[in-house]
Amino acid sequence: MNELMKFEQAQIRNSAPPFRAGDTLRVHVKVAEGGRERIQIFEGVCIGRHNAGFNSTFTVRKVSFGEGVERVFPLHSPRLAKIERVRQGDVRRAKLYYLRDRTGKATRIREKRDW
Repeated sequence: MNELMKFEQAQIRNSAPPFRAGDTLRVHVKVAEGGRERIQIFEGVCIGRHNAGFNSTFTVRKVSFGEGVERVFPLHSPRLAKIERVRQGDVRRAKLYYLRDRTGKATRIREKRDW
């Protein structure tokens, strides 16, 4: 098991900024179309994070054309070009699954202020 853990540690990249649930993120994803590769940006609220070493993931939710869209991203994937934190949210929960049931202004999250 020690060799497996060493391999996982070697694969982990620490280029992601510190973020948590409630933060608004802009995720730059590399998308391959045919022989070309481009970067697609997915911006939304982080509604949950699963920390499991190399297998860590985070879920981002946005509303596109009135329909809620969620994507789960592996944190250490080579397909992620960049993760930007746009806003820092002030929430009291680790998982914000209750946002799935809400629409409109009820989905707003307070912004954390630094005094």
